[in-house]
Amino acid sequence: MTCKPAFFLTLTLAALLGFSPHAPAQSAQKWTVDSVLNMIDAGARDFRTLTANVEHIKYTDVVQDTSRESGQLWLRKKDEKMRIEFSKPDPRTILRAGDSLSIYNPKINRVEEYNLGKNRSMVDQYLELGFGSRSDGLRKNYEIALSGEQELDGRKTVVLELTPKSDEIRAQITKVQVWIDESTWFALQQKFFEAGSADYLIFHYTDLKKNLKIDDSKFKADWPKNVTKTRR
Repeated sequence: MTCKPAFFLTLTLAALLGFSPHAPAQSAQKWTVDSVLNMIDAGARDFRTLTANVEHIKYTDVVQDTSRESGQLWLRKKDEKMRIEFSKPDPRTILRAGDSLSIYNPKINRVEEYNLGKNRSMVDQYLELGFGSRSDGLRKNYEIALSGEQELDGRKTVVLELTPKSDEIRAQITKVQVWIDESTWFALQQKFFEAGSADYLIFHYTDLKKNLKIDDSKFKADWPKNVTKTRR
């Protein structure tokens, strides 16, 4: 299956949701897949909103190029709304409400609009990686392995490796690694390995804050009236 830009836009959305934080920390122990998933279940119970800084890294092996962009995100679970404002190196806004996805580029005053409905089953599977995840959904859609513990941003993390069970998903992404902070149970980083190449995507999060009140205006399409719109 040919990789389409819309797929990776939905992947970006899914990845930026992260694993659920704030499950109670356990005493020092040897982690297992079951014990990590139990912590994820515990942390998922009261999640409502998220704010965070995010860095998106894309590595393209054929030209050995690494591109980066950084910004902020706001997420509200109950109505599936999210806003991502990238500010560096170039401004760009991604807005999601249910099945609707818009990408605004102020430099050319254009909005690209996508309907995620036809890809919803794929999106829903990736959202199993998101806040509110449950271990039964993860087990249903992925082969799950524990890759050990690593330090990231000065924090101790446990690393899960997820292999999609779906042939359709594996045609796009062969595996996903997730670094989970053992003290807060935030996902500090996710790495997606693209099929058929050595290319990968990384999403790195800092200053994550859970369950803050987010005003409705943050999720409005506040584009200029003269913006050019294209539908994909």
